[in-house]
Amino acid sequence: MTKTTRTPALTGGAAPVLRTRALNRATLDRQLLLRRSRELSVTDAVTHLVGLQAQNVKPPYYALAARLEDFDPRELSALLESRELVRMVTMRSTIHLHTAADARVLRPFTQDALERELGVFRAGLAGVDLRELAEIAREAVEAEPRTMKQLRETLLVRWPDADPQSLAIAARCMLPLVQVTPRGLWRRSGQVALTTVDKWLGPDARADAARPPAPEDVVLRYLAAFGPASVKDMQTWARITRMREVFERLRPRLRTFRDENGGELFDLPDAPRPDPDTPAPPRFLPEYDNLLLSHADRTRVVPAEYRGRTWQGNFAYCVFLLDGFLAGVWRLVEDARSGEAVLTIEPFGDPGRAAREELTREGELMLTRITGAAEAPSSYDIRFGAVIGR
Repeated sequence: MTKTTRTPALTGGAAPVLRTRALNRATLDRQLLLRRSRELSVTDAVTHLVGLQAQNVKPPYYALAARLEDFDPRELSALLESRELVRMVTMRSTIHLHTAADARVLRPFTQDALERELGVFRAGLAGVDLRELAEIAREAVEAEPRTMKQLRETLLVRWPDADPQSLAIAARCMLPLVQVTPRGLWRRSGQVALTTVDKWLGPDARADAARPPAPEDVVLRYLAAFGPASVKDMQTWARITRMREVFERLRPRLRTFRDENGGELFDLPDAPRPDPDTPAPPRFLPEYDNLLLSHADRTRVVPAEYRGRTWQGNFAYCVFLLDGFLAGVWRLVEDARSGEAVLTIEPFGDPGRAAREELTREGELMLTRITGAAEAPSSYDIRFGAVIGR
């Protein structure tokens, strides 16, 4: 059972200091990574985590296998097929997996930031009326889901001198586009084809469906999943600026702390803040997991000496945690014909015999969960690759 430290209400004076291990354990607890949840459903977990990174097909499946006790990838796939979950661009202008309800509110929350990012493509969009572009693109994707290539071709008819790629990106930023299935389905998937969230989910009866949520509500949800955190942390997670005033309005409802560098941290009053010595089991996480991308200061999970080691060029590695901190990368190769799977673990330092045994057990657990009982590999091999950086 996790021991939780509750800090008494502040009555003035200096805010308590939360050191790196305390921040690590608090964040892991919110992220369902200290112990897998037995109570949360797939949709409950996706809601609590305010979405999952879904740049590629498999990351949401790996992410939930690390967080839910009884996870079956076929359940997530079925929820995508029934449109209870969707894949769309939201935070940081990247694809996330969201519940249908969150797709309607979180996309409007990020809309201004997405439109500001189009400044990068200004040269390729010279002479293009973005509102007109959005209407042409909407008509096209609602008539039939379109790939990015098809969107480019459609928009080039109206603006033949514009940059084709910039036109398609502008459509994605201006409109709440979702990736339609079979994209994202387990063991099936398909190319990316897009339509609007309203077309895919149906018009929402609520009059305020298209309005952004109150930013205070999003801050509270962020803290519940990623706190304790600073204003800059939250802005990094959403890639949204000017959130200081929102935090100030919430200050009477929040607890405040300091990190080891003196930075101010905010948190929900009754949120769990486990003892820094709480055991943290090994966990295998996908590339781009939000745990590693949702704070301006990532040292609560990423040791300073390992910063930048989880990607090479445009390629990002899947990662694993030891004692709650980033400790290496992994890859899984499956042979569909033979039914064999090979999990290769490459640590950043020598983890020692005991940690290798823990990683092997967790690897076996991950392989069982990610394949599902009915699809378990006929055989698998867990190997340790060369220690990276030696």
